[in-house]
Parts: sequence; C-alpha cells; structure tokens
Amino acid sequence: MIFINPKTDYAFKKIFGSSESKEILISFLNALIYEGNSTIEDLEIINPNLPPKLEGLKDSYLDVKAKLIDGTLVIIEMQVLNVQSFGKRVLYNAAKTYAFQLEAAQGYRLLRPVIALTITDFEMFPESEEFISRFVFKEVKKNFVYPENNLDLVFVELPKFTKQEEQLETLADKWIYFMKNARSLTSVPETMDTIPEIKEAFNIANQAKLSREEVEDLDKREQFIYDQQGAIIKSLNEGIKQGIKQGIEQGIEQGIEQGKREEKLAIARQLLSQLDNATIAQVTGLSIDDVQNLRSDDS
Repeated sequence: MIFINPKTDYAFKKIFGSSESKEILISFLNALIYEGNSTIEDLEIINPNLPPKLEGLKDSYLDVKAKLIDGTLVIIEMQVLNVQSFGKRVLYNAAKTYAFQLEAAQGYRLLRPVIALTITDFEMFPESEEFISRFVFKEVKKNFVYPENNLDLVFVELPKFTKQEEQLETLADKWIYFMKNARSLTSVPETMDTIPEIKEAFNIANQAKLSREEVEDLDKREQFIYDQQGAIIKSLNEGIKQGIKQGIEQGIEQGIEQGKREEKLAIARQLLSQLDNATIAQVTGLSIDDVQNLRSDDS
C-alpha cells in the first residue's frame, strides 16, 4: 500500500477534517491534548469540506476547526514551513477565534475556551527536548493559572519525535508516528492496527482510494512543499556563507588595524626619551593618552 502524506493540506483535512473523520479527530485530540484520556466524548467538525485546488498552491498550513460538546473551540493546524513570525500567527489565530465568538451586544459570559493545537515539521523551541509543549496564562512570580484561562496553545514538534515502531507506548506516540511516517510506510504497523481510529486514518490515507486527479494534485502540493523547504535551506546556507565571508573580511581588517597600531606604539616608545607627549602623538597618530600610558609603563 501507498499512503498519502498527512502533512500536506489536502491529506491532513481529508484524514482529520472531513465528514467521516469525527471519531478519528476525537482520538487524535484526546491523545495530544488530554494525554490519551477519553476527555472528549463528542465534537462537531466545523466546515468539513476539503480545500479547493488553488493555482498558487498556497498550502503551507491548514486549519481544521472543531467544537467540543462543552462549547470549547479547537483549531488544529499542520505547519510544514518555518515561515517568519509563525509564533505570532498562532497566537493571533487563537485570539481571533476567541474574539469572533461574540456578535454585537453579546456578553463576555458567552465566550468559550479556545485550544490551538499546532503540529510543526520543524523545531519551534530548541531550548526544550519535549516534543509536546503546552502554554497557558500564568502569574509570573507565583506560577498560578489565570482564573479565566481561555486560551490554550499546544505544540507538537515532529522532528523531536524519534521513537521507532517498537518503542511506541502511548496513544500520542502512535498518532505522532502516523503523522511523521505514514508516507513512507507500506502497511499498517501491528502496534497501531488494534486502534480503530488510527486504522481508519490509514484507510482514508490509502492512495488507492483516490482518483488520478486527486493523486496528481497531492503530488503537486507535496512537491511544492519540498521546493519551498529547499529554497529556505538554500537561503540559510547563503546567509551562513555571507556571514563567514564578512567575518573573515572583518577579521583581516581588524588584524591590519591592530598591526598598524602596534607599529605606531613601537615608534612612540623609541621617541619617549627625545620628545614630549604632544609631539609624539602628532608624529605617530596616537592619542596623547596612549603616549602617556606608554611613558607610565616604561617608568
């Protein structure tokens, strides 16, 4: 079997955001947000339609939105490219979703919590080894949670997840393994075949179930992502090369300037017994303080 890449926009929403994805999404969210506990019993997928084919293939990210039975709104975003100010965009989208719940003249009591679950194909927090991170509002000194803590940011960094199939233990492990490795698998791993929701996710991701047009469109989207990643890497490499070049040039210039200064100091030392400080400074180009320091050192 060949599975489509869950990290592309079309595949991600087909697996997690289409009309038949409800149980899959419940399992996925329980795993990544609630540590595998069956906290979410029911939800409604908002706008369960696949994204249209876009001319520019502007598909570095995708939102799947769901409303939990208690009214909590969840945004699920798969981000492949590490674009500028991405962290700010996550916070902006969460805040916008929170604010847009209210119509004119509605009271704040109607606001429900918003959870932004973001899966990235790059590292966001190099200072941490954890592949799942969670952020809420807390008091700086005492570390207690803000009473109306209605914005919850959850991040899953795929590159930090290095477990192999035989090391998968939790439901989160298995879902992250699916996200990261489904494209390269040829069958459903035994450790995941016993979980109905993951098995169904593999079933939806089976390329054999797609039309030729869908496969071609997915190939274009995947190639677009690879091209963009290549462009980013090339840009980084060029920046590194330029930085090294500038560093070498600056180092040479600094070396030349230091050599000139040492030469001036050597000449000044020879003139200390013959001329006053001001004259030596004028002859060598050193400051009077430099000359005085030399005289003090020699005394």
